[in-house]
Amino acid sequence: MRNEQFKAGRLSARLTQKQAAEALGVSQPYLSQLEKGQRPVTPELARAAVRLYRVPATALPLPEPLTEGNVADATQLARQLSGLGYPGFAHLRPRSTNPAAVVLEALLQKDLETRLTEALPWVLLKYPDLDWSWLVRHAKLLDVQNRLGFLIAVSKALATDRPEFESAFRQLSAVERQLDRARLAREDTLCRESMPTAERRWLKTHRSALARYWNLLTGLTADQLSYAP
Repeated sequence: MRNEQFKAGRLSARLTQKQAAEALGVSQPYLSQLEKGQRPVTPELARAAVRLYRVPATALPLPEPLTEGNVADATQLARQLSGLGYPGFAHLRPRSTNPAAVVLEALLQKDLETRLTEALPWVLLKYPDLDWSWLVRHAKLLDVQNRLGFLIAVSKALATDRPEFESAFRQLSAVERQLDRARLAREDTLCRESMPTAERRWLKTHRSALARYWNLLTGLTADQLSYAP
């Protein structure tokens, strides 16, 4: 959450500075300085403000820099997906995280559980206004643009002919075109680097057209997802 969003969020929640400061556990002068951009917003305070003001998770700060060495593990990712509202992990204690960071951290996993991978198209459809510039830039820097491009294509397949996802479909299509120009020629998996050789050979022949186009060895298709129409 940026400084200027603090005041807008508070006003939207119809809270006075005093009420908001008490709920956030800070002093009123400190909150005033935050709203004026005179104090930095810490990740912990941003998460608290997102909950208090009920603003979208897309307002949460994004990590800079993000590398393969500081990404969330599987347990943390599940909690982050719970925080984004994904039904499959509703039973877990949620952790508020920007959806763009959740997607990228998942794509950087060497071996990601299937149930976590299957949640990613849901995130892209649920948060079509996420910070695509940040996500695409980091995906390219970390060489996972093919993984992201494939997930976007799967999300588009889920959104096709569904009026409620019309705007999401347009946004996903625009990002897909960006990634298509940066598509890597090398073959990859969808976060399953330990895949056995026999399975790799089978998928090379039997994978979907989308997986083949994005040079991925994966059996994931849109119709396999539990939330598919």
